[in-house]
Amino acid sequence: MTINDLSRFSAATLHEALGKIGNLPSAIKPINPGMKVCGPAYTVQTMPRDNMLLHRAYAYAKPGDVLIANCSDYYEAGYWGDLMSLGAKTKGIAGLVIDACVRDADDIEAMGFPVFSRGLCIRGTSNHGDGTLNELIIIGGVTIYPGDIIVGDRDGVVVVPQGRIEEVIEKAIAREAKEEAVRAQLRQGETSLQIYGWDKQFGY
Repeated sequence: MTINDLSRFSAATLHEALGKIGNLPSAIKPINPGMKVCGPAYTVQTMPRDNMLLHRAYAYAKPGDVLIANCSDYYEAGYWGDLMSLGAKTKGIAGLVIDACVRDADDIEAMGFPVFSRGLCIRGTSNHGDGTLNELIIIGGVTIYPGDIIVGDRDGVVVVPQGRIEEVIEKAIAREAKEEAVRAQLRQGETSLQIYGWDKQFGY
């Protein structure tokens, strides 16, 4: 089973298949609702309001990698913009997930480069370059190792540990089959209370 197999599933389904873990903060969303991303993590740790490590990251990462960045809990800056997006897309980078803000959203959307962020901010950054590349980072209590699989869609972003890919795919397949069975019952007029037995459990 491969990363392409993981990309078939929604972030929410994978989160459930993991045992309700791996979800990044809900504030991190695609700048365009239709954007999706799936690929191995290339991790970035920046200092507050400094984006030099992000310039280095897209230059060093491999095609198909997803850049994922912790910006030291400082959100009021536009760490990433259209020029960096163009450079990353040209190099084959799969997308960016950043626990901070970006800018130049219209241009990024137009070129179709997936960017997931906490929002938009026009404030500029410095270029000192302190931080780390491709080492363990933590975002919202989720530990992310280089090579973990990042999956994001309109609902949010989930981190799948690289050692659990096959297990998670199997559980995701089973979950989707179970949900399809529930949909069939709903179409026949049953309620979710009846399907899950909650009507009897709670005396409804």
